[in-house]
Amino acid sequence: MVCDSMFHITNVEATWPGFVHDSRIFRESHLCTLFERGAYDWILFGDRGYACRQCFMTPFPDPNPGPQTCYNARTRPRIEMTFDQLKGRFQCLKGLRVAPDRACDIIVACAIFHNIATIRKERTPVVEVQPDDDLQAVHLDQPSGRAALDRIVEHHFMNSFFTHKPSLNE
Repeated sequence: MVCDSMFHITNVEATWPGFVHDSRIFRESHLCTLFERGAYDWILFGDRGYACRQCFMTPFPDPNPGPQTCYNARTRPRIEMTFDQLKGRFQCLKGLRVAPDRACDIIVACAIFHNIATIRKERTPVVEVQPDDDLQAVHLDQPSGRAALDRIVEHHFMNSFFTHKPSLNE
């Protein structure tokens, strides 16, 4: 899934019944093809289970204190919060007991209803903060992806690190 900064789900790739690694799903998706062709001039943020690409930024595996840590803390939580809201609204997603192809349909339907609820500003379910996934880092980062990530951190997180004062919740 892909979401925007307002928790709207903008893309769902639910055509892979059963267990398939997220990075493979993205790599073989139409969305990835569009990004590689330059159809979009924005970037996606994902977890360490993906390779860092020009259009797909991932966390620093061992961030240096400062801007890299700030980048890691601010880029990943949005999709995690969206997943938490989705599962909070639709408890069935916490453990679907249906055929895999049927599960794909249910996931897409829940994403659509989540967007409707978000647009209508329906009450957001209270969800517990989940710990970070314990994913093994993918070490197939593309050099152009890592260079793009370094530029993003330099241009967008250097100043926020020096002006941002962490709250007790961070």
